[in-house]
Amino acid sequence: MHAQHTPRPADPLDLVELDSLLTPDERAVRDAVRTFCDRRVEPHIAEWFEQGAIEDIRGLTKELGELGLLGMHLEGYGCAGMSAVDYGLACLELEATDSGLRSLVSVQGSLAMYAIHAFGSEEQKEEWLPRLAAGTAIGCFGLTEPDSGSDPGSMRTAARRDGDDWVLDGRKMWITNGSVADVAVVWARTDDGVRGFVVPTDTPGFSAPAIKHKMSLRASVTSELVLDSIRLPGSAVLPEVRGLRGPLSCLNEARYGIAWGAMGAARSSFRAALAYAGDRVQFGRPISSFQLTQAKLTEISVELAKGTLLAFHLGRIKDDRGLRPEQVSHGKLNNTRTALEICRTARTILGANGISLEYPVIRHANNLESILTYEGTVEMHTLMIGQALTGQAAFR
Repeated sequence: MHAQHTPRPADPLDLVELDSLLTPDERAVRDAVRTFCDRRVEPHIAEWFEQGAIEDIRGLTKELGELGLLGMHLEGYGCAGMSAVDYGLACLELEATDSGLRSLVSVQGSLAMYAIHAFGSEEQKEEWLPRLAAGTAIGCFGLTEPDSGSDPGSMRTAARRDGDDWVLDGRKMWITNGSVADVAVVWARTDDGVRGFVVPTDTPGFSAPAIKHKMSLRASVTSELVLDSIRLPGSAVLPEVRGLRGPLSCLNEARYGIAWGAMGAARSSFRAALAYAGDRVQFGRPISSFQLTQAKLTEISVELAKGTLLAFHLGRIKDDRGLRPEQVSHGKLNNTRTALEICRTARTILGANGISLEYPVIRHANNLESILTYEGTVEMHTLMIGQALTGQAAFR
């Protein structure tokens, strides 16, 4: 005989009770980030998006550092040393507010800080990681170039030795945090393969003009990096890595966070659509009572649960034994595509109001157009999974 259990009351935002998979400590992390976002960012985010600028980004970054969110999955040097699942939950809550907020945290922690933590010298770590973790310094990550996106091996930025120094020339494009960063991790071709450099942004010859006229990630700083014969000491190079393995391993860290974050944007849009459908009356009834609207809401609920469960499963694997690149690609590919489709469907439920910044849906949908293609396009992640399935590389 089995004991009879009373089912929990249904939560329309979590019908399959994914929340029950979390430990009390994980829920506490999730709730702390959600509370911070609701208090500090939600009241202003639509205005920041419309203006194309985050008000007091340095103050906000410092607050994120005080909460322990910057490099939170790294150990030592002032970092919180939390789990991959904790970090994923934080990414979900940050992106439920806005993808630009999650991008700020992701680039700081999973790209700039991770590169220094994994491949830097002890001096580089001591100099930069505590300040970056505290949010008193901001970092960026320079890999993508105007003519080199999916194919980083074709980068033109180059570094040459000049005595004991390095001299860097080149340009990087679409760099989050670039114009406000205190330090940039820049990847460049050398006679010894691709190398990473820790570049203080006050170095003569370094400039970072902001990229304007964006229709996506507007509440995020996006910049070009211009390296005009900048001179760095020999100690600026990351000593522990050579070749594209360095930047690509950093990208895998960030892509893992995107798999969670995209589900946050989707959840926010679902919440808005579900509430709107219950309030909006047409033909004498709330539109949530119509079959076609219920079909849309059901499809969103099912796909949101599947994507969130995938992110959670990948987090458990990452904490247990680490992720292979194709596993990260599964999460990034599926969840960005799924989230974008959820936001587009939610936008149709809101009708004309779906394009208004009074609701979060069109903002999330616009942001996800960037998330879909940055840190690996749909095509590149498809081929990474295809290579894992077949053993055949089809990139060329």
